Formats: sequence, structure tokens, C-alpha cells
Amino acid sequence: MPGGRLTQQERQQIAVGLADGLAYAEIARLLGRPTSTITREVSRNGGPTGYRAELAHRATQQRTHRRRQATPRGAQASPQPYGRDPEVVRDYQETLTTVFMTSGLPKMMARVLGCLYTTDTGSLTASELAQRLQVSPASVSKAITFLAGLDLIRRERDERRRERYVVDDDLWYQSVIRSARSNDQLAEAARQGARVLGPGTPAAVRLENVARFQDFITENLIRAAEQAREVLYAGTGTISDGAAAPSSDHGHDMI
Repeated sequence: MPGGRLTQQERQQIAVGLADGLAYAEIARLLGRPTSTITREVSRNGGPTGYRAELAHRATQQRTHRRRQATPRGAQASPQPYGRDPEVVRDYQETLTTVFMTSGLPKMMARVLGCLYTTDTGSLTASELAQRLQVSPASVSKAITFLAGLDLIRRERDERRRERYVVDDDLWYQSVIRSARSNDQLAEAARQGARVLGPGTPAAVRLENVARFQDFITENLIRAAEQAREVLYAGTGTISDGAAAPSSDHGHDMI
């Protein structure tokens, strides 16, 4: 059923779809499942060329068994906020982690980000992250440093002077601006190459087209990010009072 665990028959259909060269999104539509479910299922069970339905089903059963053995009975039965099913939340967190990994994040960084986004507060301390993820504090520290460097999380102190790691709406804006800056660097490199190779030459024209394309994408990316920030997040209170949204004229200098 959609939203529940994949059945053995569904896994067989995934294997057939992969063998037929279908995209994850098309397999998901055939099964009535989110694309992220198929992405996670395939990536954790051998990838598109190594996926085997029987092995994937057996591996999932073994993981579930190990997880239940590792989780104390009391913790498993503890009530969740808003009446949530802890097993369903845990499965969704794994799905979100896989999506982050597919987008390019290393596994531990994706796990930390997935954990933060599935908390109502949107913030946790290093010890809370280590406990929830069952990993060492050193692993958490390394992941935090990496994510903070990409502006995907921010650090702040709580009333007890503990450092907390926070995700909120404005961080997506910061991430887009950072991406736009990367586009700027590529455009400048392309213009430099056009000068080196000689204006009007085929290679120079190709690089000039790259620069123009990146300029266009960057300008529209920043404009869209600023509009989304103003329209979507204006009333949420997640944007800090001191962080005024930059105009598109100087948006590249934010990071």
C-alpha cells in the first residue's frame, strides 16, 4: 500500500522496471509510490545494475530485525509528538536521508540533515544528534562542519550556552545564493577562456555561450530566491531580524 513498506511483489516490479530501462520516476508512478521511495530502495540494495528483488527483500527484513533488537523496548513504545508512529517517522527519515545523498551529500552529512529536518524544533545539540543517530560525537562534529560550510545549517547558543545546530527556511535561500556564486565563478572562467583562445574562434564562441548561459541562470536564480523568500517566508518568523534580503545587485556577496 502507498506509504507502507514495499512488498516482495513491488520489489519484483522494481527489478523488472530497471531491467526495462525505466527511470525511477516512471517505476514510482507504476507502483503508486513516491520517487524517493524507489530511489532509496535501489540505492541501498545494489544500485540500478545490481538490484535483485529477493536479496533486497531479505536485506530489508534483516535490517528491520536488527533495528528492533537494538532499540530498547521502552524507547520503542514511548509516545511521539502529535501521535506519530515512530516506525513511520524513522522510515521517512531514511527516505529523506537518501534523497539528500542522491543530491550529492555524503552519507553522515545526509543523516544529520535528515535528523534535523524531522524534528519540530529544527535544532539539536551534538550530543542529541549522536544519541539519535547512534554515532560518535566525532562523526557528528565532522558532519556539522561540512554542512555549516555549505550554509545548510547554522550554529547558535541556547539559554544554557550549549551550541545547537539549526535548520530553517532561510537556509534554503542561503544555499541558493551560494549556488549562484558558483555559477558566477564558472561564467568568469569561461570568459577568461574565450580571451585566451581568441575572440571569434570556435572554442571561444563555445565558452562565451557558457558564460552567457550561466549569467542568465544566475540572475534568474537570485531573483526567484528573493521572491520566494519574501512571499513564502515573510510571515514565518524564521528569517532573523538582522538579515535583510539583499537586492539582486549584490546578492552574490552574501557568502
